[in-house]
Amino acid sequence: MQIQDLPYPDPGVPDARSGSRFLWWLFRNQLGGQLKSLAWGLLHFLSISVLPFCVGVAVQAVVDHSGRRLALAGGLLVLCCVGSALGDTFLHRSAVTNWITAAARVQQLLAHKAANLGSALTRRVAAGEVVAVSTGDVEKIGWFVEAWSRFTAAAVTIVVVCAAMVVYQPQLGVVVAVGLPVLALAALPLLPRATRRADFQREKAGRATELASDTVAGLRVLRGIGGEELFLDRYRRASQEVRHAAVRSARMWSLIAAIQVLLPGLLLIAVVWYGVHLARQGRVEIGELVAVYSSVMILSYPLRHFEEIAMAYSFSRPSATRAARVLSLERATSAEGSRDRNRDRDGEGEGNGLPAGDLYDPATGLLAPSGRLTAVVCGDPDAAGLLAERLGGHPSEEGTSVLLGGVPLDELPLGSARTAVLVQDKDPVLLSGTLRELLDVPASGAVGAGEALTAAQCADVLAALVQGSLGAEDPMDARITERGRSLSGGQRQRLALARSLFTDPEVLVLDEPTSAVDSHTEARIAQGVRDLRAGRTTVVFTSSPLLLDHADRVVLVHEGEVAAVGVHRELVHKEPRYRAVVTRETDEEAALDDVLNEVDVLNELEEIEETA
Repeated sequence: MQIQDLPYPDPGVPDARSGSRFLWWLFRNQLGGQLKSLAWGLLHFLSISVLPFCVGVAVQAVVDHSGRRLALAGGLLVLCCVGSALGDTFLHRSAVTNWITAAARVQQLLAHKAANLGSALTRRVAAGEVVAVSTGDVEKIGWFVEAWSRFTAAAVTIVVVCAAMVVYQPQLGVVVAVGLPVLALAALPLLPRATRRADFQREKAGRATELASDTVAGLRVLRGIGGEELFLDRYRRASQEVRHAAVRSARMWSLIAAIQVLLPGLLLIAVVWYGVHLARQGRVEIGELVAVYSSVMILSYPLRHFEEIAMAYSFSRPSATRAARVLSLERATSAEGSRDRNRDRDGEGEGNGLPAGDLYDPATGLLAPSGRLTAVVCGDPDAAGLLAERLGGHPSEEGTSVLLGGVPLDELPLGSARTAVLVQDKDPVLLSGTLRELLDVPASGAVGAGEALTAAQCADVLAALVQGSLGAEDPMDARITERGRSLSGGQRQRLALARSLFTDPEVLVLDEPTSAVDSHTEARIAQGVRDLRAGRTTVVFTSSPLLLDHADRVVLVHEGEVAAVGVHRELVHKEPRYRAVVTRETDEEAALDDVLNEVDVLNELEEIEETA
């Protein structure tokens, strides 16, 4: 895979059982690129390693007054320099390609997982952790994938050079062959501690990122309650903990780096001392001593890659563990729908053969007739949110699948299910960009942008956007800030509602779409939604009488089951539990109403008896 060929047509199914298994899976999926990088790495390192032998031959040729051998040494030096330059150039190119393609594969996997899980992702994993995985962790995982081929080439080079020196000059070669493996493995006892410190640093950094993300997301609320300094102090403490952890980790890695400098120096001293001793006895020629001495100096370069791979693994393993934890999450589907999860990933059949008909939830008994506006009243807002997500095929727990026209949503390809049923939760997200880009979503084409904006009562929102965007005469070109933070809660709600109406799905599920809107605007929105969604199935979770009064059918869900069905005015008078939720009636008020009702009944009976 080349960079120009990205993205991957299919990034594959990752082995997310652990961080180490995930890294191994990435390596296996890039075997061709790793072998190419290894080949260029061997050319580069071996060319550099042959240079000392060429120098030794040249020195000995000068001592022996041999012009032929000197010319041969010069030619070999030229070839080695050319090989080193070519190898270094293409090693860097192929290694960076491995890094970028690995990072792109991980990002695609994370994007697919986020799209697959939908809103369930942030309920099961903190939003800050998802951000950390998709940014910093992806980079560190790519670093390990990139460094592996360089390390392998360096290790093979050291083995080859040690064997060559034993053949070239056995007495000094044995010293080098014994000393170099010791140098390469000297830092191993320190790696577990360095890894633990690196893991601890990553954990602290992840918590600080989560805290920063949550603080920025809730900045408007924090300013409203005067909590900015409180959360800033928390973030300062978290950042100081990250700094201390980073310093402790850096101390260990500096110790490992010092060992990688100290031990080669000691080996070099030992080789020079022993080589001079042998040269004075006439057992080693000057050229051989120069060659071995230079080789030890040159081999400190490939030895550095042992330190690099240790650092890369120590930093990438916790990152890979975090990524594997996210990628191991699965949709909560019924057993009958589990066989179609692979099709969900492929999106096979998206938009084709969509089922139509009534929307029915067997778990609660909730029925939303086709082409009707159904309002659902639930006393527990959290339970209402979970039920809304179930209706859209995003259950947080395994259970019986919701049926659309008698077809389980779990058995539909994920793309088809989400085309058929659209869920707008109570806290919809507005992405930054222009209003035109906000409405650039898959839609049926039956509803225009103007119609959707009008039904959602967005006239004042458009005026505010134009006023806040310099040079934007057309409201569609007005810019929306990140998450719409420059807008009020009600304005964000209405823009999100307009986007959902513009999409015009077969089934639209709205969870508290007007909770931040004033009553006058809410009444107009209720009428606009009813008119625009005529003939389409719409489910609204709300306790607002203004919305309930416009519904064709009202369903009361109590303790996870349908408790009453009717229209708003009828249920208000006949169903005490419904009345308590809609009118915000307290238990004392409900008891008083029951007493008054009983008194009225007794009075009526007395009047009947007197008349008789």
